[in-house]
Amino acid sequence: MVPRASVFGFGKGTAKGGSPRARVAAYKVCWPPVSGNECFDADILAAFDVAIQDGVDVLSVSLGGDPTAFFNDSVAIGSFHAIKHGIVVVCSAGNSGPADGTVSNIAPWQITVGASTMDREFRSVVVLGNNMHYKGQSLSSKVLPDKKFFPLLSAADAKLANASIQNATLCQAGALDPKKVTGKILVCLRGKNARVDKGQQAALAGAVGMILANDFLTGNEIIADAHLLPASHINYTDGLAVFAYINSTKNPMARIMPVTTLIGTKPAPFMAAFSSKGPNTITPEILKPDITAPGVSVIAAYTEAEGPTNEDFDKRRVQFNSVSGTSMSCPHVSGIVGLLKTRYPNWSPAAIKSAIMTSATTLDNANERILNASYIKAGPFSYGSGHIQPNLAMDPGLVYDLSTKDYLNFLCTLGYNDTLISAFSQDNYKCPGSINLANFNYPSITIPNLVGSITVTRTVKNVGTPGTYRAQVQKPVGISVKVKPKKLKFKKVGEEKTFIVSLKVKKGEAIKEYVYGQLVWSDHVHYVRSPIVVKAV
Repeated sequence: MVPRASVFGFGKGTAKGGSPRARVAAYKVCWPPVSGNECFDADILAAFDVAIQDGVDVLSVSLGGDPTAFFNDSVAIGSFHAIKHGIVVVCSAGNSGPADGTVSNIAPWQITVGASTMDREFRSVVVLGNNMHYKGQSLSSKVLPDKKFFPLLSAADAKLANASIQNATLCQAGALDPKKVTGKILVCLRGKNARVDKGQQAALAGAVGMILANDFLTGNEIIADAHLLPASHINYTDGLAVFAYINSTKNPMARIMPVTTLIGTKPAPFMAAFSSKGPNTITPEILKPDITAPGVSVIAAYTEAEGPTNEDFDKRRVQFNSVSGTSMSCPHVSGIVGLLKTRYPNWSPAAIKSAIMTSATTLDNANERILNASYIKAGPFSYGSGHIQPNLAMDPGLVYDLSTKDYLNFLCTLGYNDTLISAFSQDNYKCPGSINLANFNYPSITIPNLVGSITVTRTVKNVGTPGTYRAQVQKPVGISVKVKPKKLKFKKVGEEKTFIVSLKVKKGEAIKEYVYGQLVWSDHVHYVRSPIVVKAV
């Protein structure tokens, strides 16, 4: 427990880890760049080897690259060897969103984590000369004089003679004219260079403050950064309004109010625009990411070897910082895995993963469907099974379990030969004659190319009290779904039951794009939910 943790006094409270009594071992795998590379396969695999030898229980892996075949993926190979030793491996989904098919760390034995917001904001309100108020966010420790308005200038109108309008609009180095900027609040557009670098460039040009406006792709995702000057980051819609005010006013004015910490904001969570998305480009039959967790403006302990903006120009030092990325959502899940490992030391990595996935929610704190950063309904390719719910994961009722042999069989379905499989298993492994990837016992069901109909098999294990579970199905648009049997009765812990799910394209109703539904097994105490993702062809 660390009392009075904060970033420049904002978000003040007592900090603790997700597994407060856990011991942490850190393994360094990334080094100063060599030929543009920082994290080499040899270092990554060496770290997995040492961690396995050290007997860790959970590995939190906040790194990754472009999705690639598993036999070329050092994180996938290292993770496989870890799960063979009962170690749960949690990985970042990546920060390459919001484009589709960008998710990395897509092996089924990894828990892949997307990033979403929480119900806390570091609000900094922008007030225009026409008295319009726009709610932004910031962690700037500097404030402008109370209630004083300053001239407001679009960065596009502040360009140096030899600079492009695009570079000036983005507030890039060498693009702003100090003669035009000095003494004004500058409006910069998000994109290309770092958000905090835009503030630095504005300050170097003489601006008294900065308004950072989102572009279309980043939508409503506003991030609290420790800017070097008074600043506020506003969303895309509000940015349009600010630019419209500037363009329609002879002498535009504005002020930026001091930062305040707000709790209980709505809607929350919603998906971060940067969070990498599915579909899984290597094995589309496996839904990725698996889960989402808080990854925006997360207060965390921070190195004093560099400043809070992680830029060379920042000479400030802090013990805690606000950081965003799937590298922050990943350890949230790792902490919860630590608690699950403590409570259920004999559970397999797959059982723990299933408990986390099937207990997740797809609703926000307004009891509406989780949205993306553009406030459009998100789907399983954004959040996987949903937003993590730690307390419900502690009592999932049923789990979808998998063994090392199941994962090797999964590789067999991809056509891996003995040589390729040897990267994952030192023992000679002979692939079974016929395996259907659709029957892989994953806690979600994904059919990327459904022609006519298909029947898939799943097996659940009772890890709760005896009871009877009944199937509830929300059908994807244009797809019929039937579950047999519709009722599963469990008499003891550890008992397993198998069921089949039949999916069929409805002629004239199916659309040739991904559609979503869900299967829930419930005994009225537990709700074991699995996403259903289907694309008819």
